[in-house]
Amino acid sequence: MKNHMYLLLISFLMMASASYGQGEIEGIVLDKNTQEPIPYANIIVKSHDSLITGAITDDTGKFTLSKITMGSYTLEIQYIGYKTEAKSIVLNEESKKINLGIINIEEDAVALEAVEVSGERSTIEQKIDRKVINVGKDLTTAGASASDIMGNIPSVSITQDGDLSLRGNENVRVLVDGKPTNISSRELLQQIPSTSIKTIELITNPSAKYNPEGMSGIVNITLKKDANLGFNGSLNIGFTYGELVRYNNSLSLNYRNGKVNFYGSYGNRLGKGVTNGFINRNVERTGQDILSIADRTSHLFKFGADYYINERNTFSVYTNQNFFDAVTNAERNITFLDIPDADFNQFDLTDRGNTNASYNIDFKHEFSKEGHFIELEVDYNTLKSDTDNDFDFNFNGNTPLANYDEFIDDTSTNTTINLDYVNPLSDNTTLETGLETRLRRTENTYTTDRADFNNSDFRYNRYIYSFYTTFSQNFGKWQYNLGVRLEDYNVDTQFKEVSEEPFNFTDKLFNVYPSGFLKYTPSGEGKNSYQLSFSRRIDRPSLNQINPIRQLSTPQLILSGNPSLVPQFTNSVELNYTRRLEKGNFTFGGFYRRINDEINRRGFFDEDNPTVLIVDYDNFNSNDAYGLELSASYRPTNWWSLNGSFEVYSRSQKGFIEGESVEVSNTLMNTKLNNSFKATKDLTLQLFTFYSGKQSVLQYDLKDNFFMNIGARYNFAQGKGTLSLNFNDIFGTQRFAFETFRTIIQEGQFKRDSRSVNLGLAYRFGSGKNKSIKRKKRDKNEKADKLL
Repeated sequence: MKNHMYLLLISFLMMASASYGQGEIEGIVLDKNTQEPIPYANIIVKSHDSLITGAITDDTGKFTLSKITMGSYTLEIQYIGYKTEAKSIVLNEESKKINLGIINIEEDAVALEAVEVSGERSTIEQKIDRKVINVGKDLTTAGASASDIMGNIPSVSITQDGDLSLRGNENVRVLVDGKPTNISSRELLQQIPSTSIKTIELITNPSAKYNPEGMSGIVNITLKKDANLGFNGSLNIGFTYGELVRYNNSLSLNYRNGKVNFYGSYGNRLGKGVTNGFINRNVERTGQDILSIADRTSHLFKFGADYYINERNTFSVYTNQNFFDAVTNAERNITFLDIPDADFNQFDLTDRGNTNASYNIDFKHEFSKEGHFIELEVDYNTLKSDTDNDFDFNFNGNTPLANYDEFIDDTSTNTTINLDYVNPLSDNTTLETGLETRLRRTENTYTTDRADFNNSDFRYNRYIYSFYTTFSQNFGKWQYNLGVRLEDYNVDTQFKEVSEEPFNFTDKLFNVYPSGFLKYTPSGEGKNSYQLSFSRRIDRPSLNQINPIRQLSTPQLILSGNPSLVPQFTNSVELNYTRRLEKGNFTFGGFYRRINDEINRRGFFDEDNPTVLIVDYDNFNSNDAYGLELSASYRPTNWWSLNGSFEVYSRSQKGFIEGESVEVSNTLMNTKLNNSFKATKDLTLQLFTFYSGKQSVLQYDLKDNFFMNIGARYNFAQGKGTLSLNFNDIFGTQRFAFETFRTIIQEGQFKRDSRSVNLGLAYRFGSGKNKSIKRKKRDKNEKADKLL
């Protein structure tokens, strides 16, 4: 009520002074550290402590005050969590219109801490081009790994075996600190401890300045980093108990003194997970029961330093080091209903380890004009991975298959070089341009002592050279951004298998990727906004999709890749409406996506052994997808707040399966709702529910899925410490269930030990001094790959 009276008084004073005012003041308010716009900041004009007039910044941080009587004034910028900025203003006949340009306001460390302790800060931030999820603010995102928390956030789903999808499409580009890695997204999400994650960014329709890979968009995971003055740190300890025990811990430290900031973090994930499942084949009348126990160990290190040479030059360097090992014991009981003597057991022992390392250097030069800079960044990523599989069999009768071992060695490097240039041509016009080079080299070797399998070697080299430019402008209530990316793509693939003819595949493409954004904000207060965007993107086959070396081998199933795959392209259009309410906000939007040469799984029987199903990937004709999404946050009372999303997707797929033309149309539905209850000043309770409906693809159907999580959080030590307790999948209903109806008739289900209790302790320590410094975007791990 007080705020309403305050704004009413401002409006009244503005109208009262309209007939006498002659001057005008304008400017743009930005966060001093991140250089991001501050929307809805209060702009107050005073004369001798008396209020004269005022306004509120729009979504771009811009404000305009007009018809102000000539004289001397004090202008104040006020925003919750920031220090008040004051400027002296003189309006006279010589300076009737004053443009203050960019005004940087600084975070107030004390105020921010109070905001976080009271839980006022939203866990999901809806920005112009993406959603940002602040991990750690939401109790139900607690878990051992990134994979455990992905299914709890809007627009994202994750299957029981760890495959991630965005808006119902699995072709997602997953980055860490804005950088690509050499690990598949499934393995990457399982290896990153959740306590090492700062934010998760969802970019569903990226502009031309972004790397164009990822059909349904980009998921960027940013790791924790700090740049406060003095010595500061945070400690997180997590314990999860399901059927077995898992641990999840992290430590972050930084030391800032003068021109140098040193920072480092360590996170680990230790423990065992259980998966139970079955597959029944109705025609062959066989069944398969599967029990798998995976003992995973992950260590993630990050070290870096920033050197602020002077006001205009900054040099930074950092490295991420990830050491991962997983030992999986799996037992498969295969039964033949009509031939009991043919029943047998298969015992798999898989030892898989990898070392994934990234090295990054960056130099940025800022020109005298605000926002005018040039930046060079080089990132080098290496992967060394070894997989040792030991297969043992126990047959009731004859032993048609002998025990055997196989070994897979994988080495790869990925080099990315970016040169970016940004020039604000005027207060409301910006030109951005850049060059990028990406070089990837991969080699896989496969050796086995199984008689009917052959040793093989697979090499994959890819070289991409690109140029992009974007032009953005805002005028009044309108903003637009137009961009184009030119890309030259070269790939060379070689597959050599003992006793077989070598297979070589080369491809060379030149592509153009345009993009456009248009935003309309009808009112100066920014309560309503409309945004229309379009983009063209590409999804090049991943290493797992093209690698013909067997990824999984059982007596009934072989999983591998297809080296003949070609890229798939998509054209997408997206329209969103955002409404800011008195007690919350909501975003409602829709999209259309057209995919050509869609990459999807296919299954077919082995010609040499008709009882064995081979599953790989192939290019299908097309995929049309439509979708509606609603996400909202609302606070009915001071002690109750809601955060939720509802998504409906309709898609049509076409393709050829075993020479038959097939078309499948279906509707997918996902809904998520998070309730937060403030019991006391320091105690918060949360309830999270998730439901996904049935969906169909060309060869199989996925059944619906539902689960519910509850949690509690208690703050202590004046907000420096947090104790959390979570009960995940309280009814034990989370599952991955499917039914296959083409090529092979079968049904199955897999369930992890998702029903678990998680206990976590977090504590922040140090000087806590937060000095306003001229940090680059990369200081928030947001720069590389042009993610912001």
